[in-house]
Amino acid sequence: MTLAVPTAGMHPARYAVRDHVAVTGRNLRRMVRSPDALILGLALPVLLLVLFVYVFGGAIATGTDYLDYVVPGIVLLSASFGAAQTAVSVASDMQRGIVDRFRSMPIARSAVLTGHVAASLIRNLASTAVVIAVAALMGFRPDATVVEWAAALGVVALFVLAVSSVSAALGMLAGNEEAASGFTFFLLFLPYVSSAFVPPDTMPGWLRGFAEHQPVTPVIETVRGLLTGTPIGTSGLLAVVWCGAFTVTGLVAATAVFRRRTAQ
Repeated sequence: MTLAVPTAGMHPARYAVRDHVAVTGRNLRRMVRSPDALILGLALPVLLLVLFVYVFGGAIATGTDYLDYVVPGIVLLSASFGAAQTAVSVASDMQRGIVDRFRSMPIARSAVLTGHVAASLIRNLASTAVVIAVAALMGFRPDATVVEWAAALGVVALFVLAVSSVSAALGMLAGNEEAASGFTFFLLFLPYVSSAFVPPDTMPGWLRGFAEHQPVTPVIETVRGLLTGTPIGTSGLLAVVWCGAFTVTGLVAATAVFRRRTAQ
């Protein structure tokens, strides 16, 4: 990993930008060098897409083509899975002393956390592209305009940032990689109890209320509406508010825990 070396006349902000880029690149290379995790991150969403469409799809009534209905849910599920791995990566760096090495180098401390989050964002956007490409081969034909596609990807990016930020905080709190993986279970669970795979009105009353008002549902409804033209209503605003709240909370918590642990 190449870090910025102070040069006379260079603005300090440029050092920070270079540090963030360098740490992000390091985390991306780390992913590539772990082929099992890379393949799982790309293959699992595709397998889930095939499973839900060809195994369960014929038995689920959504009022529209099930492939069109489920693709946004699979995209968000794969984003949840990939972003949750940020906790494991952060915990690994803390446990194996990598952060101590960073502290001895001329590097912006904020780059340690933002490098993980940025790498997660890039990885999950690539996973999203794979899911959409496979869905297109299966017959997915969204009628979204270029602006609607950009907005949908923007919402997905906000969601990834939110989950990655919370995951970074959980990774800081975890004592090891196994604990970090366990901490993120609820992040992976939420998409299943939402409108990702079935309409909430088909669920029992006690579960329907949770599915309709939990954070993931408005994100899914916004992406689905942008891509396939279904009503969005207030889901867009709720999605931005939920993602923004989780992103800020996660980054603040992760930064606080990081400072406490590295101050020892």
